Amino acid sequence: MARPQRPVQTEGTLDSQWDRKLKSGALAPDFTLDLHGHGLDAAYDRLMGGVAQARAIGARTILLITGKPRPVDPADRGTKRGAIRAKVLDWLAASEHHGAIAAVRRAHIRHGGEGALYIVLRRER
Repeated sequence: MARPQRPVQTEGTLDSQWDRKLKSGALAPDFTLDLHGHGLDAAYDRLMGGVAQARAIGARTILLITGKPRPVDPADRGTKRGAIRAKVLDWLAASEHHGAIAAVRRAHIRHGGEGALYIVLRRER
């Protein structure tokens, strides 16, 4: 029987120290992954491979550059600007990596602001 997948946490699950560091931009990401300018298929492959690579090297924070979110008509999600950003949380929630993700937060302006996200990975035990 397949285990139900939990959604990727965009709020909660981090202690206040982590949240303060992320909000102030004081945390230097351990790994950077740039999806900006890729098509949806290439972006998905790069995201999955990049998260696997970050986990393999023991990274705790990933800076994911997606480009700024744009209003996207659901019928045009694969062709309009902002399509990658609109899909990222769904891709992460449905991936083999979902259990390793503690939270996803919008990046500080020095790391890309609205055009980027932090992915905080759980500590491997």
